Amino acid sequence: MTENHTQYAADLEFAKQLADLADSISLPRFEAADFTVATKADRSFVTDADTAVEAALRAHIEQHRPDDGFLGEESGQVDQGSRQWIIDPIDGTSNFLRGVPNWATLIALAVDGKPVVGVVSAPAFGQRWFAALGDGAWKSVRGAAPTQLGVSQVSSLDEASLSFQSIEQWEQAGHLSPLLDLTRAVWRDRAYGDMWSYMLLAEGVLDIVGEFDVKPYDLAALIPIVTEAGGTFTDIEGATSAWNLSSLATNGHLHDATVSFIAHAKESHR
Repeated sequence: MTENHTQYAADLEFAKQLADLADSISLPRFEAADFTVATKADRSFVTDADTAVEAALRAHIEQHRPDDGFLGEESGQVDQGSRQWIIDPIDGTSNFLRGVPNWATLIALAVDGKPVVGVVSAPAFGQRWFAALGDGAWKSVRGAAPTQLGVSQVSSLDEASLSFQSIEQWEQAGHLSPLLDLTRAVWRDRAYGDMWSYMLLAEGVLDIVGEFDVKPYDLAALIPIVTEAGGTFTDIEGATSAWNLSSLATNGHLHDATVSFIAHAKESHR
């Protein structure tokens, strides 16, 4: 299969250029472990690699796409506009700090608030996932020719593989009991964490991913990849949005059943 070229093809190529720039900064720092660390107000970590990547991408966008807006995890929002680049410079900073290779730069373009281009670049894995609206979802490994992605065909919860990301997230959101009920209903549950869970879903390896306490820069790049692979991406209650602080991604076949299961379990534990 070959990649198509629809209206966002040029934006996708630009996003890949941004990913190349990000990788050139982040991977050497990860391998050398010479970064400095600070704690943000929300008690999450930020390294100078995070800030360096975001500053470089923001400068590149401002130079080459001066009419587009910007939203970055570290520097906030600049001129939202109808077209906005949304950046998480290092998704999985805690992994980055501990030498775990499960981290990535997330790059998205949203048009009128809808993510239409997504690139997830994980240089420590040597893998990159990307999609543009109407072009399908793709994965490349160490620069090899990309292969197209497709979600699984699992259609029953008792045959599904679930990644719930973090028990603490679900507990703080008041959904611990529904999570435990869901883990008992599915075939298998794990917490693969961060962007990788969603990419495994797009590859057809997982069937359900759910998460709380997530911001647009955590999700925007993931949405086109999951949906172009044939999946469905909403918040926990089934609303289509990257802005509602929760996420539920499935292979599509299981989405309505999963939303209903969580809602029913939540109600039964009141």
